[in-house]
Amino acid sequence: MGILTAILVILLVLNVFFAAVTVFLERRDTSATWAWLLVLTFVPILGFIIYLIFGRKLSKKKIFDWKGQEKIGIKESTANQIELIRQNEFPFSDPNVQHYRDLVYLLLVNDGAILTQDNEVEVYVDGHEKFEALMKDIEAATDHIHIIYYIFHSDELGKKMIHLLEKKAKEGVNVKVIYDAMGSRTTKKSFFRELEKSGGIVRPFFPSKLPLINFRLNYRNHRKLAIIDGKVGYIGGFNIGDEYLGLSKKFGYWRDTHLRVHGKAVYAMQTRYIMDWNSAAPNHKIDYKARYFPTFHGKGQTSMQIVSSGPDSEWQQIKNGYIKMINSAKRSIYLQSPYFIPDASLFEALKIASLSGIDVRIMIPNKPDHPFVYRATTSYAGELMETGAKFFIYDNGFIHAKMLVIDGEIASVGTANMDFRSFRLNFEVNAFIYEKALAAKLEDIFLEDILKSYQLTPELYSERSLWIKFKEAVSRLLAPIL
Repeated sequence: MGILTAILVILLVLNVFFAAVTVFLERRDTSATWAWLLVLTFVPILGFIIYLIFGRKLSKKKIFDWKGQEKIGIKESTANQIELIRQNEFPFSDPNVQHYRDLVYLLLVNDGAILTQDNEVEVYVDGHEKFEALMKDIEAATDHIHIIYYIFHSDELGKKMIHLLEKKAKEGVNVKVIYDAMGSRTTKKSFFRELEKSGGIVRPFFPSKLPLINFRLNYRNHRKLAIIDGKVGYIGGFNIGDEYLGLSKKFGYWRDTHLRVHGKAVYAMQTRYIMDWNSAAPNHKIDYKARYFPTFHGKGQTSMQIVSSGPDSEWQQIKNGYIKMINSAKRSIYLQSPYFIPDASLFEALKIASLSGIDVRIMIPNKPDHPFVYRATTSYAGELMETGAKFFIYDNGFIHAKMLVIDGEIASVGTANMDFRSFRLNFEVNAFIYEKALAAKLEDIFLEDILKSYQLTPELYSERSLWIKFKEAVSRLLAPIL
């Protein structure tokens, strides 16, 4: 009994020690620090194991290599755009963009997100339409196909996609696929074997180095990009799996938002992909060759920046972009996200906007895919409603769209949810859009979705049970680490 007591004391001391390390040695947000302290203190030993898997910060070593981008003029173009905006001499082709030059500058300086002004953009809100268009573009590919998805399932849609990629690889098209090792954890490596035999190359992002244990479990590549021949790019919320076609009994119809882009913004998507690929496949690195950045003239009028963020970033670029957009609102803020767990800065920006008389409308799902996350979402919703903001519960299946529209003039669509995880832990990518016509179209889509939703009123919210209130309280407390 004495030995067991001694072991227990030692373990508890170690637990306290590592809790102290969390506070004093790791530079993290205060709210996240307190959340982890609660776990480490009240769930001793097991809490430390959970912390090892979920809580450790990502090493500050360089993950993505920027070398080689000078070959295609990325750094030079970024520096030129920054200087022209500083001197108020930037040749904006759309007067609407001039009104948001501060936002353009913010994303340029902090993420190197070049502004392109010649893009043609198609919006997809239905999985069948999106994948039909994507597969048509893949079928037409003649040089290369670059794909990265957080989830790549081995179900019917996954098989259809992989067979098409095998076909293109056999034709001599350069096919490269990245999937996230955690997001696609149910997909066996053997699923990609025929593609690799056909000449394609497939790599997981941050795979586990030990069986069943992944110490980078929290840091996932949540990006969804497809670049075909360097001329067409896809960006948005759809992953590859049958549920994204509305074939899941649990979720029903899947409502998401995805963009097909033809224009110079594809160069930015390609650059992002090359960095991700060279990190995931260091033995098969892609060089910044002209074949990946072909000369072509976009015929569109949409101005756009492709913005990336992740735990390797000095700044939370996408979140900062969201806040800048919210602060610029004069009339309306329409936001869709499956998870609404904003940090203090974003939450205060929304509160101030709502209290200022801005029409703040937020749409969330009617069912949880992560229970604790959903209850944290409803907790934040309850508090924000006190300022006059309106919440709508999408009631036609599951809404997974990550969209923000301001005044029907500018918008953001991409992979980043409105939560701590997307802002601090995941590798994300969003398109920031400055064309009025496209922003108005996205606003109309939001208003159409309201017709398939019901409003979560303060009266309805107050009727929740004590058990729900308890789950909200716990979830809210743990929100920074969910």
